[in-house]
Amino acid sequence: MDVRNVLPYRIDWIVSFVAVAHHGGFSAAAKALYRSQPRISSHVAELERLLGARLLDRSLQPAALTPEGRALLPHAEEVLRRLSMLAELTGGVVRGEVRLGAYPSAASYLYPAAVRALRATHPHVRLVLREGPSVALGDDLVEGGVDLAIRPLQPLVNSDEVVSRVLWREPLVAVFRDNHPLARSRSVRLAQIASLPVVTIGESGEGHGRQYESNLAFAMAGLNPVIIAQTNQPQTLISLVRHGMGTGVTNSLAMTTANTEGVVLVPVAEPYCERVVAVWWRANAVVSPAVEAVRRTLTTLPAPRWPWDEPPL
Repeated sequence: MDVRNVLPYRIDWIVSFVAVAHHGGFSAAAKALYRSQPRISSHVAELERLLGARLLDRSLQPAALTPEGRALLPHAEEVLRRLSMLAELTGGVVRGEVRLGAYPSAASYLYPAAVRALRATHPHVRLVLREGPSVALGDDLVEGGVDLAIRPLQPLVNSDEVVSRVLWREPLVAVFRDNHPLARSRSVRLAQIASLPVVTIGESGEGHGRQYESNLAFAMAGLNPVIIAQTNQPQTLISLVRHGMGTGVTNSLAMTTANTEGVVLVPVAEPYCERVVAVWWRANAVVSPAVEAVRRTLTTLPAPRWPWDEPPL
């Protein structure tokens, strides 16, 4: 490699360009980088001058990436990632910013514990949370939007570029209105639930509905319930149940981290009714000490516990 070819390029030009692309405009990028907007604009203009191409269409508000800008962005991001790794290796101290994707209930349980553990073992590693639904997290991981993802094994990630390690298994629970006849049961069977209107995990319009754990459980049991709604938001599911619209079937963690006033949780009896949660990463990603530190930390944290598993006092 002839390093003379890269000497004219300044890192702050690349930083400014990536910030504008990520934050959706010059003003937002200036705020994120604590720089003036004219300075950000001049950095991008200098980069465009050197490349001989327009990277941003300034006739739009906010400015949008041109085709040339879209082509350059992943390479610019990779340059910054590599430089970040150099900083991590300085002085033998593990340091850096790791982007962790997680769906809401896993984030509320795992993220605070992970931050506390990292402060004790790797104080120079900053963990940045990116919340989203399971399907979107898989896409973000494949596309490089996050470094690690906490998501279930289902729905499947449509890529052979990612690998995972199981963190915990959690049973599915039925969510009944507190005055429902089955609300006082110690457990329920899927057949009992299938005779009722059902609210389940997932998004009706995303094309993955049948891959969620509750839908797969009904299918394995040969049952075809009437599903009136699907949602990835625990409080929405609870609200639908509380208002008498149906019986919920969802993962335990979603309910034990939510406000369950007005509803009752009852474990589903079938042993295959469970969500398997894993930490995911890109198999071909550049090995980063900071990402490795976070991944090891996540695998050492205790699995969630469920109220019905607690021994009686």
